[in-house]
Amino acid sequence: MKISRSFIFLVLRIAVGWHFLYEGLTKLANPEWTAEAYLRGSDGFMSPFFQFLASGKSILTLVDMLNEWGLVLIGAALILGILTRLASLSGITLLMLYYFAYPPFGEQSSAIALTGYYWIIDRNIIEALVLLLIYIFPTSEYSARNIGYLLRGNQARQKKRAEIPESDISRRRMLLKGLATVPFLGGVVYAALARDTAIDPDALTGATVALKRYNLKDLKGSLPKGRLGDIEMSRLVLGCNLMGGGAHSRDLDYVNDLSKYYNTKKKIFETLALCEQAGIDVTNMILRHFTLFNEYKRITGSNMKTVCQLHITAGSKDTFSELRELRDHGATTMYIQGANSDTLVKNGRLDLIEEAIDLIRQQEMPAGVGAHSIEVLIACEKAGIKPDYYYKTMHHDRYWSAHPEEFREEFSVDGKRSNDHNRFHDNMFDLFPDRTVEVISNIEVPVFGFKVLAAGAIPPEEGFRYAFEGGADFICVGMFDWQVVENVNIALDVLHGTLKRERKWYA
Repeated sequence: MKISRSFIFLVLRIAVGWHFLYEGLTKLANPEWTAEAYLRGSDGFMSPFFQFLASGKSILTLVDMLNEWGLVLIGAALILGILTRLASLSGITLLMLYYFAYPPFGEQSSAIALTGYYWIIDRNIIEALVLLLIYIFPTSEYSARNIGYLLRGNQARQKKRAEIPESDISRRRMLLKGLATVPFLGGVVYAALARDTAIDPDALTGATVALKRYNLKDLKGSLPKGRLGDIEMSRLVLGCNLMGGGAHSRDLDYVNDLSKYYNTKKKIFETLALCEQAGIDVTNMILRHFTLFNEYKRITGSNMKTVCQLHITAGSKDTFSELRELRDHGATTMYIQGANSDTLVKNGRLDLIEEAIDLIRQQEMPAGVGAHSIEVLIACEKAGIKPDYYYKTMHHDRYWSAHPEEFREEFSVDGKRSNDHNRFHDNMFDLFPDRTVEVISNIEVPVFGFKVLAAGAIPPEEGFRYAFEGGADFICVGMFDWQVVENVNIALDVLHGTLKRERKWYA
């Protein structure tokens, strides 16, 4: 069967029109949408221009309006076949702006690869080329005069028929065919509005790039914040296992792989964006995840802060090399990683802990000490080492997979794994919780509680309450995207409810 060129271009025109119209309608349906983060995060050679567009409220409001209504009007014109040449040129202009905001070449060539990797040719260019073909070979082109002929009464049309060239009559027939797409157009509108009840476009959304934005209507309020020196941050901190796939799933070995398959690059970005939208403005961070995290910040213009784990390599030629790397990546604050601190204290190297604290403070940021064993805090306090905060595992042991207390040994959390389940479980990190609460009650610096859910063995309602009542000023929790809003609400209920806390707040 022979398919005409006109039919092919008609299909392409409607398809591109659908894309433009749908993008525009979803933005209009979301009153909170703005291109500000998209513009501020521009990373190409034209980034000064795009950042200028986000520099003032008035100009940003105009840019948002032109973007939203430009997409809608271009999409509607293409679908209906009205002024297609003008719509094509306008669409090409818009797409090229998107293209040069994040050009797929140079150092930033992979910065926006959320659904694939591009070099020079990306979806913006492909769609612009389609519009160029539609401009050169339009399937229909209607002027105001053509439309006026169609909309006049029968008598006027009959009177004028003899005066209208056959080509115009043919165009009018084509317009009627174009108007037959109105029900299709209505379907786009309905779908866009229906979609808005569950998933909205993020500020990152251009004509072709979008992150999921989850419905935040269920949030119960604003997440309370504390202070770490001059740094203000939410009391709920996002754990970093999201980025690495470490699930601490006891003997369920497949869970780590399952987590990695679920948390794709795009899903990680969506989860970070959702956390920020829900009020979580700080995440735990390790060195190997910083490249991905900073890519997210470049793209979205995010201001998310980091509490970074520092590994001290005792006995190496450059003991504190990681400290400089974390600083260069933009760390907000650093603390000596828990297992690292455990090993240093166990080996009597408190001198390295003290030296690390001094070096971190020289970077003009708070310095912390992490720990799995409560002996780390005891040793630091006894030696007069005063970090700006502690990062301590903190959960109760009233869950079925916690091994018996009589078999628990200090410094065994990160030791050699044992097949004896009386002595080891990969979800028990605070071996002596009562001692932890007792020691923390006498600590006079902020404390971050982490592993508060024992890798999912403890319900959030219990884990959050236990940690805050036990003296934690902040809690660090790993979570999937679908848990974020629920966890924020649980934190709000605990913090705003009756909290049986004896230790005063130090942040």
